[in-house]
Amino acid sequence: MYLLWRVDKFIYDGQLKFLSVDETHNGRNHWIRSSVLRWASGLVLVAKIITQIFGFSHTLFLWFRLNLTLDRMASNSRQGGIQQLLAAEHEAQAIVNAAKNEKYARLKQAKEEAEREIAEQRTLLENQFQQKLSASSGDSGANVKRLEQETDTKIHELKTEAARISGDIVSMLLKYVTTVKN
Repeated sequence: MYLLWRVDKFIYDGQLKFLSVDETHNGRNHWIRSSVLRWASGLVLVAKIITQIFGFSHTLFLWFRLNLTLDRMASNSRQGGIQQLLAAEHEAQAIVNAAKNEKYARLKQAKEEAEREIAEQRTLLENQFQQKLSASSGDSGANVKRLEQETDTKIHELKTEAARISGDIVSMLLKYVTTVKN
């Protein structure tokens, strides 16, 4: 069985002033005040949002098709209505809790994936660093030997050059020391 709701005679002027609901089922119409059905406040909220978005200020029709059984409709007394309200509230809370749990599960999964990717990237970079370090340290021994050979060559060149010109330098120094100028 389906129940058709029409939010009718909606006047919005900063606040909701009047709302009536036309319940149509099997050709019978029943008018119910929103103060009796508190759960119609969800419809009111939707109506307020739509009026704020589109700027309607007179009549707004919203059609909702709800899947309700005749037994639930028959228990439309005050106690039955309260029980329905409580059941609807518990159902809504369960839906909200399920959505929160799903959100936390997705966040946890995303965090774990991010940590795994970070660990993989860290391992890759560490391996690259170790390869470069080992390559440069292997060249370090060769560099040291090359530098020692270059140093020995320079020292040998300087000693030969000093030996070659040392006689000339000594004679030049003696000349300057022994020559007297007036």
